[in-house]
Amino acid sequence: MTKSSLNTSELQNLVINALEDLKAKDIIILDVKGKANFTDIIIIASGTSDRHLKSMANAIRVNTKKQGNPPLSIEGEDTKNWVLVDLGDIVVHLMRPEAREMYEIEKLWGVGSPKREVENT
Repeated sequence: MTKSSLNTSELQNLVINALEDLKAKDIIILDVKGKANFTDIIIIASGTSDRHLKSMANAIRVNTKKQGNPPLSIEGEDTKNWVLVDLGDIVVHLMRPEAREMYEIEKLWGVGSPKREVENT
């Protein structure tokens, strides 16, 4: 089987599916295209523990690598509050609720940006 590169929309769907499969909380997608020079999409999700954050980051790593789009880097796996997965066109912030509340990334990028919440089912 030949591995193919995904477009941004397909990569976003892959990430969201991985997060939903692992019961991520409060998933938000921020479209920062034209507002940030390092990425087009920021996805933010909360996890219940450091183990949960690491599991979500690993699921993203495994699923994107299978599709030929491995992360450029994963930062913070040794911390307990915040893991960042850099996929190039998409940056994923996996945070404990306390860290998310303190840093308020949504507010930083949400001003004037289209914002969409993903319903947890």
